[in-house]
Amino acid sequence: MDSLVETVIEDARWQAFGLDQAAERAARAVLAGLGLPEAGFQISVLGCDDARIAVLNADFRGKPQPTNVLSWPSDERAAEVIGAEPERPEPGAPDDPESLGDIAIAWETCAREAGEQGKPMADHVLHLMVHGVLHLLGYDHVEDEDATLMEAHEVRILAQLGVSDPY
Repeated sequence: MDSLVETVIEDARWQAFGLDQAAERAARAVLAGLGLPEAGFQISVLGCDDARIAVLNADFRGKPQPTNVLSWPSDERAAEVIGAEPERPEPGAPDDPESLGDIAIAWETCAREAGEQGKPMADHVLHLMVHGVLHLLGYDHVEDEDATLMEAHEVRILAQLGVSDPY
């Protein structure tokens, strides 16, 4: 089975945690949950710390503070109508997969949030990975109707992964 996710580890805690396996599991679950093939797509994930994600957040969103997860879709895939499903991307060839984009996740913020919310770190990371992959596929939560759609997908996909409703 070819890897769907290319993981870059900048913080060794992510290596010990098994971010590569968690990201792969989440990405495959999202694609399957949306009826997309697992083959023909590629996602890059960066496992970093709060300092690194704060720089990325400042550079790309103008918010110079840490956050849990950031995503950069490779293409604009948002629905044209609020509350509608985004258009599905076409997979590339197995030897030339279509990039869906990049995700960065920060250790300290994820660990702190999991502790504050009384959740296992593994469940919280799966949720954030599912959330990030959905963003790559054009889902958003700015408008209430879009948030309702995105959260419904998250809850359903996470249930298939054995993770409780995070909301």
